[in-house]
Amino acid sequence: MREPWPDCQRDPGINGLLIYDANCRLCVAVKAEFDRAGINKAGAGLRMIPYESREAAAALGERYRPGPPSMAYFVSSTGTVVQGLDAFLPFVSALPGGRVILWMLRRAPARAVAESGYRLIARYRYRLFGSVDSPLR
Repeated sequence: MREPWPDCQRDPGINGLLIYDANCRLCVAVKAEFDRAGINKAGAGLRMIPYESREAAAALGERYRPGPPSMAYFVSSTGTVVQGLDAFLPFVSALPGGRVILWMLRRAPARAVAESGYRLIARYRYRLFGSVDSPLR
């Protein structure tokens, strides 16, 4: 049986990079919420960087593709890269109701629904939420 998420995502004091699409209105709004919740503050161990940046390209290595990303990425301080829903799991407990969400995601049916929902939203995010002008364009 598969673990609910990789070992690198069970450590609440995890450090690393969350790589997001700076051209996506939803992604930028999520980043703003993380900033407001203090998840992205200096010294918190997390830095959020745009996918469009050179730093993201270097951190992702051969996983990087020019153009809009298909999903978000998290690169841990040890270099482990996870993507999609798994990229957000280390930070969910810091959000309101986050512990309940993590508890629910440990169940296979809830996990499958959440992953399908993430993929659907990621695929149609520009149509659903629109785009913003990235300062990196």
